[in-house]
Amino acid sequence: MKDTAVSRESLLAMMQAYKTTSLLRTGVSMGVFDCLAEGPVDADTAAGRLGADPRGTRILLNALAAIGLVREDDGRFGLPAGADGLLVSKSPGYLGDMVHVMASDWEWDALKRLDEAVRRGGTVMDVHAETPGYAYWEDFAAHAVAVARPTAEVAADALADWAAGRERLDVLDVACGHGMYGLTLAQRNPQARVWALDWPNVLPLTEQHAERMGVADRLHRLPGDMFEVPLGGPYDVVLVTNVLHHFSEEKAGELLARLAPAVKPDGKIVLVGFTLGDAPPAEDPAPHLFSILMLTWTFEGEVHSVPAYDRMLTAAGFTRGRRYDVPGLAFRVLVADRTS
Repeated sequence: MKDTAVSRESLLAMMQAYKTTSLLRTGVSMGVFDCLAEGPVDADTAAGRLGADPRGTRILLNALAAIGLVREDDGRFGLPAGADGLLVSKSPGYLGDMVHVMASDWEWDALKRLDEAVRRGGTVMDVHAETPGYAYWEDFAAHAVAVARPTAEVAADALADWAAGRERLDVLDVACGHGMYGLTLAQRNPQARVWALDWPNVLPLTEQHAERMGVADRLHRLPGDMFEVPLGGPYDVVLVTNVLHHFSEEKAGELLARLAPAVKPDGKIVLVGFTLGDAPPAEDPAPHLFSILMLTWTFEGEVHSVPAYDRMLTAAGFTRGRRYDVPGLAFRVLVADRTS
């Protein structure tokens, strides 16, 4: 692989990247893109619609134009191509709410102390991703649907033929959050019932999504710690999504071993999350950047490799995972069968 030279320009761009993120967060939180969806306006008109100071609005709009999120033409501001589909809240493809997840204060505050986490080898935060009832998971459950939905569709596609042939489909969704994975299975399979396991502060948001998707009557709550709460079952399929990277391989394997007896002998387990592949970091940066967040936010978490997942699965009594990629996203779906 040919190295890319570090340049003065690239370093200065990295040093200022937080400004771009802050502009996007502010544009979303203030409703700037919804305001401009009605058509180009001058800064004073936009300020009136937003209930903001005219000078502050002008400076904000010009800065958003400077990074390509707004179009400026002779003092009037509108939306550039693509923004209406991604940044206007009424759009089916709206992605703006993901700033509450991927650019949250929770993450910013932890990453400010990255150097301390590197020295310690884990989080130095008093409240973090492993804290019971962590409030961040409420934001995640409320706003991460835009990214979860396509991944949930890939998982449902992988199970489609098998699920359709079952008289009933009992689903355990572990650390369910928004619940998209289990709820999508329920939407596609009228014989499916979903048990949603998460902290008590998160499950009301899961229920809201279930209501919106028309499957609330087939959703059951399992509030508590996934390492301790009675699991019930057995289940046809257990979903473990975007959570195993919070732990070491050993502890993640312990969770899978705890879940295994809750899976029917002919059942399946589905894992979803980032995975490390064979490519060097420069060619596959997403999992390595996510591992940095896990370093600042957990005691021993990091993104695991596919071979590591296979070791965990086989030790817990499952086959090696069949891998499914998610177009346009860095997630992978692994589907394994119960073997013992």
